Amino acid sequence: MGRNLKDRVCIIGIGWTAFGEHFDKSYEDLVADAGWAAINDAGITRDQIDAAWIGTAFPDAGVYKGRSGMDLAEPLGLFDVPVVRVSNYCTTGAEAIRGAVNSLLAGESSVVLALGVEKLRDRSPQESIVKMMVEMGHPLYQKGFTAAGTFAVYASRQFVRYGVTREDLARVSVKNHENATLNPKAHFRKAVSEEQVLRSPMVADPLTVMDSCPTTDGAAAVILVRAEDAEKYSGVPVFLKGMGMSVSSGWDLPYFDSAYDLTSFRATRVAAEKAYREAGITNPREMIDLAEVHDCFSIVELLTYEDLGFCEEGEAKELLRSGATRRDGEIPVNVSGGLLSCGHPVGATGVRMVCEVVEHLRGTAGERQVPGARTGLTHNIGGPGAVASVIILGKEKDT
Repeated sequence: MGRNLKDRVCIIGIGWTAFGEHFDKSYEDLVADAGWAAINDAGITRDQIDAAWIGTAFPDAGVYKGRSGMDLAEPLGLFDVPVVRVSNYCTTGAEAIRGAVNSLLAGESSVVLALGVEKLRDRSPQESIVKMMVEMGHPLYQKGFTAAGTFAVYASRQFVRYGVTREDLARVSVKNHENATLNPKAHFRKAVSEEQVLRSPMVADPLTVMDSCPTTDGAAAVILVRAEDAEKYSGVPVFLKGMGMSVSSGWDLPYFDSAYDLTSFRATRVAAEKAYREAGITNPREMIDLAEVHDCFSIVELLTYEDLGFCEEGEAKELLRSGATRRDGEIPVNVSGGLLSCGHPVGATGVRMVCEVVEHLRGTAGERQVPGARTGLTHNIGGPGAVASVIILGKEKDT
């Protein structure tokens, strides 16, 4: 409301680690690998960075790192500048980018770093996110809460109301695993069949193991500057067109609201509306060339098709079945392999998605390149569907 972001900020550097099991690397190693990759891609020196944001969602769930900006400053030797640590569930990486963007728009900074990182594979089962949430979360609403159990309810509702089937859920997983065979940095790079997805162990009926994203380590980073300064640097610029962030419910809502029908996430719709308005997107299905959306579970990708306006309510299954969201389809979704294949190191995911879209807009995505991509979208949703982020990126400035 009053902020004019479109074409005022650009990304000039990107870097991310392979996502997977990094037992041979520390949290600090991942920060350094992603951070230096972005710095080098931007063609800058570390000393040119005058502010940074680090996103780690769960610092106390295993490696006990990411409590403050010090955990970015030390691995990169980035001292004597402000470094802010943020956390906002699965939108943590996008939140780091939002903070960096606003600092540029305010004129406080000239070259900023936004980095997301999470080290999830080092924890034992006794230190899992599920256990942490149950013991440290809300004393009533959190008991018995799991992500799989929550999203399974949405899947069941889609089955009854719109005729979505288990086969449709499996098709999402099959599509994204196929895409990941072309992504050397994905956690899982093996194609799977519909039957394999359907026959994999049940996690929370009707969601199976292969309807669910893996627990993963990884880091991703971007360097941003004001668009008017882009020509000062050798990094290839990609322009921010719009950004929306929304916290649209709490732990008790919408699940205790009798009017809520469990077919949509208000947070996604509100965040998308903000981003589309800022970017001038009036028909997302026609104007977006590729999208990286938050498929933590297969059902979430289907719900997101509708919440982002790629199709009407109840039509997500037809959009999927038509092949429109395949890599060679009308609106490719999760060409990277998505969270289902890349994995979900929570703090890093939102930044990794932005790096993926930047690659396509630059035309450097290799075998998985979406031909002629000019506009891309990233989407994250976190908590119990409570918080969401949508970011719109463009290949060049609008004339």
